[in-house]
Amino acid sequence: MPTVAPTWLDDQQQHTWRTWLAVAELLPRALDAQLQRDAGLTHPAYVVLAMLSEAPERRQRMSELARAANQSQSRLSHTVARLEERGWVRREKSADDGRGNVCVLLDEGWDVVRRVAPGHVAAVREGFFDALTADQAAALDEALTAVLDRLDPDQSLRRGR
Repeated sequence: MPTVAPTWLDDQQQHTWRTWLAVAELLPRALDAQLQRDAGLTHPAYVVLAMLSEAPERRQRMSELARAANQSQSRLSHTVARLEERGWVRREKSADDGRGNVCVLLDEGWDVVRRVAPGHVAAVREGFFDALTADQAAALDEALTAVLDRLDPDQSLRRGR
C-alpha cells in the first residue's frame, strides 16, 4: 500500500487553528466563571435553562433539548438531575406518547434565567463581540456557519437559530 504524505497546515492555517483552540478553551472558561459567580451554575447548565426558557410552554423533550443544548443524552441527563435537585426543572413523561421524557422549566428556574441572563449577555459581549467590528462579526458568522454545515450537513445536531 503506497504511503501518502500528509498535507500539513500552512503558517496561516496553523495560526488560525491554534487561535481557535485557545478561544474554544478560554471563552467557555470565562463564561463559566461569570455564571459560577452570579448563580453557582456551569455554562452547560445555564444553556439548558436558557433553551427551556425559549421553548413553548417552557418544556421540551429530552432528546430535542440535548440537541438544542449541544449535549449528549448522558450529559444532559446529569445536568438535568443537578437542576432538579435545585428545584429549577422537573422531568415528566411525555403526554404525547408516554414513552419519552419532557423537561419542564419551573418558575424558580425561570427566575434564575431572568436574573442571570443580563450578566451572561454582558460576559458574552465583553469576551467575544466587543473584540470584533461589525464586519468581522459578520465574516466570522459566515465562516463558522460554513464549518458547521460541513460538520452537521443534515442539521440534526445543531442548535436552532
